[in-house]
Amino acid sequence: MAMSVVTTQPGTALLAPGVKTEMWTSGTCDCCEDMSTCCLGLWCPCCLRTQVSSGLGESHCLPLLDWISGGPYPPLIPPISLALRSTLRERYRIQGSIADDCCMVTCCSSCSWCQMARELKARRSPTHINITPTAPPGIVQVTLHPSQPTYTLQATPMAGLYPPMAT
Repeated sequence: MAMSVVTTQPGTALLAPGVKTEMWTSGTCDCCEDMSTCCLGLWCPCCLRTQVSSGLGESHCLPLLDWISGGPYPPLIPPISLALRSTLRERYRIQGSIADDCCMVTCCSSCSWCQMARELKARRSPTHINITPTAPPGIVQVTLHPSQPTYTLQATPMAGLYPPMAT
């Protein structure tokens, strides 16, 4: 009798750990979507960079190393900007590559930092819960993030959890 080993259950899809499934929540040049971030990036880029770095759990002084790492001249490729952008992209499984990150931080550094700030702000926004009035009772639609699909859930009442209401 031949034995076969089931490696994947029917109906389940497994993603490899390195597969990137998300997209950036805003484009590189979408500064008008968040004018406060755009203004901060334009008028005080050091402040924006320290906020993004802190938002990623790194030292707020880390982005300042981009300016001192090249000696009297700024570096051709800002290493800290590249590392933080790659970290953010990997953490949130955003599609892209290190080459894309390198081009962005080298050619359009300010826009890149503004995009990273908008991404952190969007990822930290509260979960949106939409209850559709036309849906049958007990159906709840949940959107975890604006860039993700809406999930429809069937709510089941838990009997005996609450005392009966007086009429």
